[in-house]
Amino acid sequence: MRKALYRGPFPYTRMRRLRSSSFIRHLVAETEIGTRDLILPLFVVEGFNQCQPIESMPGVNRLSIDRILEEVVEVESLGISAIALFPMIERSKKTPMAEESHNENGLIQTAIRKLKANTPNVLIIADVALDPYTSHGHDGILDKRSGNVLNDATNEILVKQALSLAHAGADIIAPSDMMDGRVRIIREKFEKEGLVNTKIMAYAAKYASAYYGPFRDAIGSTPSLEKIDKNSYQMDYRNLKEALYECSLDLSEGADMLLIKPGMPYLDVLKSVVDEFAVPTFAFQVSGEYAMHCAACDNNWLSREQIILESLTSFKRAGAAGILTYFAKDAAHLLLKSI
Repeated sequence: MRKALYRGPFPYTRMRRLRSSSFIRHLVAETEIGTRDLILPLFVVEGFNQCQPIESMPGVNRLSIDRILEEVVEVESLGISAIALFPMIERSKKTPMAEESHNENGLIQTAIRKLKANTPNVLIIADVALDPYTSHGHDGILDKRSGNVLNDATNEILVKQALSLAHAGADIIAPSDMMDGRVRIIREKFEKEGLVNTKIMAYAAKYASAYYGPFRDAIGSTPSLEKIDKNSYQMDYRNLKEALYECSLDLSEGADMLLIKPGMPYLDVLKSVVDEFAVPTFAFQVSGEYAMHCAACDNNWLSREQIILESLTSFKRAGAAGILTYFAKDAAHLLLKSI
């Protein structure tokens, strides 16, 4: 029996004693969350002075690079030390082979260079996946006959994309495509190119989930995905042991960090991964989770301030090293206000 259970019976033990005031509750709290635990996802769009609201994600906008630069200055002032970038690519640049994904002067590559010049102390996480760049909306290259995603052919493009992002100055490369073997190929290429300090945060357990809907709207892949799904490469939401296997493979191939996606519906997966592997493991509170919370708060069914901090603390309690969340700025304001 665990030592925590060896306590005297009532009235010698009164559990409410340690809940009697906010001061004592803070003193004995097992989990704390701070601004350094928060990572803000940002959507980048072409153009100048662009701020395009995303209807399915209230309060979240697609921003042109000049507006992104302003946003990240504010983000840094709030104590948030990391951002994750995702592109909204013009439809004319989307192709079956996703050539734009590894354009050295592409949207995200340009954004990274300018951000590093403007806010060098903010860590940049760059997504590695082809779905924003393919005309069909899949995360990989399609076989013309079967329509299946070709694993090895996709990896050839992914490594080019990863290299272009690393050379642009990304601190962390985050492959989210779920192709087999892509971490090893990227890591080997980084070693050959001398990119030994570029970190890989592998989306090791990324489930085929209905919670991604608003995100696909944000990056403009929704129309392409009306009649197809990603179940052949993203994980089955019924499986936990498979997630551990995926994580072990990515670590053996050179991943430095792991990421679990979606977030709250998969806290059991997060906790299991944290317990199994001694590596930093992150969680993504995805667009669908954000949209659900916003809808409930907008209808006064939930308290916005309380639900933001409670939901984010649940990730830390499960062992997350950090959380990608669209609530990052809101949470930072709340945390700074409570000091």
